[in-house]
Amino acid sequence: FNAAAKEVAVEALTSQGFIVEVSDLYAMNFKATATAEDITGADMPFHYAEETKLAWQQGKLSADITEEQRKLTEAELVIFQFPIYWFSAPAILKGWFDRVLTEGFAFTPEKRYSQGIFQDKKAILSFTTGSQESMFGINGINGDVYVAIWPIQYGTLHYCGFQVLAPQISWDPAHTSQEARGNMLEAWRKRLLSWKKHHFPLLPLTALPFN
Repeated sequence: FNAAAKEVAVEALTSQGFIVEVSDLYAMNFKATATAEDITGADMPFHYAEETKLAWQQGKLSADITEEQRKLTEAELVIFQFPIYWFSAPAILKGWFDRVLTEGFAFTPEKRYSQGIFQDKKAILSFTTGSQESMFGINGINGDVYVAIWPIQYGTLHYCGFQVLAPQISWDPAHTSQEARGNMLEAWRKRLLSWKKHHFPLLPLTALPFN
């Protein structure tokens, strides 16, 4: 279903004249762990955050990181499509955050949140759940889904300055009918056809939109 949602996004955006680049992390065999291999000619011991900042300045980050940073630099809208794993993103996507959003490129102590480097860019989390919507409500057994994604939306994306739009949540597609799955994909398509008109910006935690 996540693959289908990705295809819907590509189709909806390209139909409007946008250039779409897809990073299929699994197909790319993207390395999830942040190690010394991320820096060309790195010596041990080293401090990852400081060394990657310096490597970014000197053009010594590994090719897979620099390619993803190029895509981010050129992007107007970034969509993260994934299934929720253990109330968070899959490890490979977490590794993308860890490795690609290096200090200097994505943030500095002076450029964070509303003053962040990516304040001219928008981001959307589009994800699937393994439980029904009622289980992710404020009083649901799984707890509020917006609390679960707060670290990604606010602590990662908005930290880097992104204007974080309301998430697109596809509730439990593995256990719903084909018709229901089709309706989810159609809702996603319609939203993307008018995303510039309806931004749904990120709101304070206690007032996050549910629609």
